[in-house]
Amino acid sequence: MIRHPLFSGVLSALIAAGPTSVVFARAAFLGQDAPVNRLPKHITPETQAAIDRGLAFLAGVQNRDGSWANRAGAEGFPVAMTALSGVAFLMDGNTTTTGRYAENVERALRFILGSQTPTGLIAREAVESRPMFGHGFSLLFLGELHGMVESPQRQREIQDVLRRGVVLTARSQSPLGGWIYTPDSRGDEGSVTITQVQGLRSCRNSGVEVPKDLIDNAMKYLDRSQNPDGGIAYTASRPGPSRTPITAAAAACWLNAGEYDNPRLKRAMDYCRRSIGPDGVIGDHFFYANVYWAQSVYLADDGYWDVYFPLVRDRILSLQSTDDGSWPGEGVGEVYGTAMALIILQIPYNRLPIMQR
Repeated sequence: MIRHPLFSGVLSALIAAGPTSVVFARAAFLGQDAPVNRLPKHITPETQAAIDRGLAFLAGVQNRDGSWANRAGAEGFPVAMTALSGVAFLMDGNTTTTGRYAENVERALRFILGSQTPTGLIAREAVESRPMFGHGFSLLFLGELHGMVESPQRQREIQDVLRRGVVLTARSQSPLGGWIYTPDSRGDEGSVTITQVQGLRSCRNSGVEVPKDLIDNAMKYLDRSQNPDGGIAYTASRPGPSRTPITAAAAACWLNAGEYDNPRLKRAMDYCRRSIGPDGVIGDHFFYANVYWAQSVYLADDGYWDVYFPLVRDRILSLQSTDDGSWPGEGVGEVYGTAMALIILQIPYNRLPIMQR
């Protein structure tokens, strides 16, 4: 049984299949392919206002050291929350030097870079009990940001952290091809595995060398985890029921790998359509399930996006706090809920290479 709502499967932003040129990435990221005064399809003025309030909330609660954390103590998840919040700001078009929240991105970057341990793990181990989540999210955040940074020195700093991070991820892969909460444990489960796949893809897209068999073995792990009903189990190590958020994340991974005709993808998408309402409603864990599902539906580009996104958008808007612009965190905290809501709402802007069709 998944022990914490954050770790049933979260994030970010899922991955493009091949290398992305820095020039194209920067142009697309900054929205240079469309008039800046035009809202994307399905982004209403009310939606943009909600995004603005959510970003302002995150900016206001960022810590002095550049981090975000949900709660004081062992379960604040500072590295994971900083990476997720950083992705939300990148999706608004901010870099370390451009955009209304450039300073927040720069501070977040400094915190993430300063969190890498001598082993290559990106974590604050003293306050994070499951550091591989934050490690994977950090690889994703840094990989996406790398092509947007203008300073050659800062690019080298990011690449150095990414290279060492990839080595740590490779060393921690289980014999079955997955990962679990802590490095070198040799175990595996689906939600951690997804974060590493996402992070590795982003590293590769940014120009960091990632061994092909590292990702291939991880994708085979997802194959082994699929049940006859099309859903993905919590772990490939033993039989278990399908988990909707992990299934949505696996679908996005197959899509980003270009495996559009993979029958496993079709079965996973069919499972999610049966399990997730057209407005994104499932039994629980609304935000992280829809972070994955929204990206899967967007990337599939089969017409269902025009049905699904307006409904899930309106539901998310209805959940926003009228007091401070945050979103509820489903037992994790408002930083988590707000970052996840913002990631979903900003997908139509198509700014990050990792989330582009």
